[in-house]
Amino acid sequence: MSKSTTLVQPYLFFGGRCEEALAFYRTAIGAETERLMRYKDAPEQPPAGMLAEGYDNKVMHASFRVGATTLMASDGCGNPEDAKFNGFSLSISVRTEAEADRIFAALAEGGSVTMPLGKTFWASKFGMLTDRFGLGWMINLEP
Repeated sequence: MSKSTTLVQPYLFFGGRCEEALAFYRTAIGAETERLMRYKDAPEQPPAGMLAEGYDNKVMHASFRVGATTLMASDGCGNPEDAKFNGFSLSISVRTEAEADRIFAALAEGGSVTMPLGKTFWASKFGMLTDRFGLGWMINLEP
């Protein structure tokens, strides 16, 4: 595989709240769902006992685009560990102060602000938050 074809994409697990998260990100940051498949629609069903009770209608796989970036997502299999986001954040670079303000406010709704959006030595505006799904975000407006 050549370097030009290597691609790393974040795969996010929402512990049963994937559709809700996709709708939220569509409103908050203009995300566009490109593909969505439910467990019940898979050509082969998962092995017995792999899925939690009632997960047939949950999202097995989705892909969505934010700007030029494609992310993938799922409800997971019903394991509570599927919804814990630890050790990373997604970073969004924006072009205008208004866009930074709008996106930060939208993602912070129902979440918690780690670092308020403000001027730093490296950015005209930078802020950090955890959204209502437990996913960390960094908003960055370069000078």
